[in-house]
Amino acid sequence: MDVVKVLAVNLTFLFLATACNQQKTIESVSIQAQECVGEVAENRFVVHWEDDSFSTERGENLEHFKATFVKENLELIKHVDVDQVVRTQQNVKNFQSQTPSEAPINWGPEMVKAPVLWNQEILGQGVIVAIVDGMVDVTNKQLRPNILVNTLEIPGNKIDDDQNGVVDDDLGAQFNSEVNKPLINTHGSHVAGIIGADISQGPIQGIAPRVKILPAQFIDNDGAGNIGDAINAMNYAAKRGAKILNLSWGGAPCMPNLASALETLSRRGVLIVTAAGNDGKNVDERPNYPSAFGLLNQINVAASTVDNFLIYFSNFGMRKVHVVAPGVDIESTIPGDRTQKMSGTSMAAPLTAGAAALLWSAYPAATTQQIKTAILRGVDAKEGYLYPVSTRGRINVEKSLAELKKLLGL
Repeated sequence: MDVVKVLAVNLTFLFLATACNQQKTIESVSIQAQECVGEVAENRFVVHWEDDSFSTERGENLEHFKATFVKENLELIKHVDVDQVVRTQQNVKNFQSQTPSEAPINWGPEMVKAPVLWNQEILGQGVIVAIVDGMVDVTNKQLRPNILVNTLEIPGNKIDDDQNGVVDDDLGAQFNSEVNKPLINTHGSHVAGIIGADISQGPIQGIAPRVKILPAQFIDNDGAGNIGDAINAMNYAAKRGAKILNLSWGGAPCMPNLASALETLSRRGVLIVTAAGNDGKNVDERPNYPSAFGLLNQINVAASTVDNFLIYFSNFGMRKVHVVAPGVDIESTIPGDRTQKMSGTSMAAPLTAGAAALLWSAYPAATTQQIKTAILRGVDAKEGYLYPVSTRGRINVEKSLAELKKLLGL
């Protein structure tokens, strides 16, 4: 029976265990709950090794993979999952613009009071934010000044000069194998511009205009990507020094290896900013991942409109979602030095990630927990505009800076 047929009934995970004082053995296949069934990446398996590394392997089907690869590597494997597909969290089908034509092009950063910090020369400098997403157009004139350059890599020589396991990653790296089509693979560049577009080179004002952007691509031209590739992209970004990971994608089941990878990064002090999703659902009751993991160093973000209301398609939750940020009709960079409006929690998450970069650039010694706490405590939450999220509020980076100073005893 092939993997798709197995998962048509229920999603199966292969668990490996070591019995007390006995050699490790393959246990019977454990069955995951039907409500956690996701979109299967056929014949791909995500392996969590005993040394806490991850890899994506291929097999004819689940049973064949167990009988061959797992059996041959049993002592070295901690856990195996069937790989799953996730998708970007932007532009809901048939969504119509809800922003008045007179609204300023960069209304998002203005609404969350970013100009107050810019006027103090707090611009995100010295902070690396990873765009774990689709293609980022590193030639875009508004993005190019802020793309993180790997000076240890010689561009285009097809050699891993810095021996980090990735060839030619001078301007970030790609972890999927598809050939990019810039006319349609626009999501990653849009997200990157929200965080760090250089307004001196065009019309878009990134919220953290001197941040360093690290592209770590795993999303294909159709807006989908495999979790195994996402894990590799996230771990790569963390090794390159990213303090913040922006994850504007979701729809995965509760996959153990995705949880393990993100939990490890969270424990290491990486701030993980996730898009809550665009299903209009209460994710406390109907969670999707990675947004609903509830990690120590995670901020989960819903989307608001220019008139300060939660947009109808945004997911919400009094426990699983933390804050709201502008996410409707957000104009930002796309490939070819063009701009485009997109809407979704995909847009709200990078605005929040950029806000965190601003705070960290102001106080580089702050801990990840202090940055998160400052953002959560600094929200605008007032009668008539109380959102169904844990803080009840929309981010306000001016207030968050004041909160961070209090946490630092300044």
